[in-house]
Amino acid sequence: MKTFVKAAFFALVLGIALAFRQDAPPRLQLFLLIGQSNMAGRGVPEAEDQQPNPHIWMLTKEQTWVPARDPMHFDKPAVIGVGPGLAFAKRLAETAPKLNIGLIPCAVGGSGIDVWKPGAYYEPTNSYPYDDAIRRAKKALENGQLAGILWHQGESDSKPGNTAVYGEKLAELVQRLRKELNAPKVPFVVGTLGDFVVKRNPNAGLINEALQQATKNIPHSYYAVATGLTHKGDSTHFDTPSARTLGRRYADVFIQHKLLKTKP
Repeated sequence: MKTFVKAAFFALVLGIALAFRQDAPPRLQLFLLIGQSNMAGRGVPEAEDQQPNPHIWMLTKEQTWVPARDPMHFDKPAVIGVGPGLAFAKRLAETAPKLNIGLIPCAVGGSGIDVWKPGAYYEPTNSYPYDDAIRRAKKALENGQLAGILWHQGESDSKPGNTAVYGEKLAELVQRLRKELNAPKVPFVVGTLGDFVVKRNPNAGLINEALQQATKNIPHSYYAVATGLTHKGDSTHFDTPSARTLGRRYADVFIQHKLLKTKP
């Protein structure tokens, strides 16, 4: 009798342990995070950026799923920090508590839009930004469906000669991404550049105009504004609170336009 009770007890413990194992996430609504350093994140991580949410996951550099926390990106290990991605996911999770979210961090600091194409090599990070993003996204799709693409980029292209063709290049990028990921109507949401960037470089204002105009020309695309936010002291990168605010603004676009899929 004692042997039976002991066996039953251990079976119960094992069952509970298996029930709480998180070696693999549930089916996920996936969001691809691409662009340059302000998407990758350069804010200083704080306690709230380290607290995991059981419904929010991220794909690591090694292409394994773990509970999401900042820093998520790995483009430049010496400077990575808080970006908009985690706050974006938390805002969505507040709106749809049963939703399981998977973040695919693929942004590359300093990368101009011209390296976001097949075969393009970016020497500062020894990487192929576009090819790497496609590879990682396809891996992530084994665990869910693509629900959105978030883009924040343009500081590197804020120069004469680049601004006039930026919208056209962005449209080509969106078309390629949707085709390769078999997601022809996946929402594509861009974030505008910060006021502080525009203040020191008027060409950044032209990029912002191109970003907003592109969302009128590209089907199923939208923009989140970065007005009123602050930098971390370098006039380039959002500080931690501003990065979180921008993330919530990305999420609000999904909420306001009813883009959020509540079922996997």
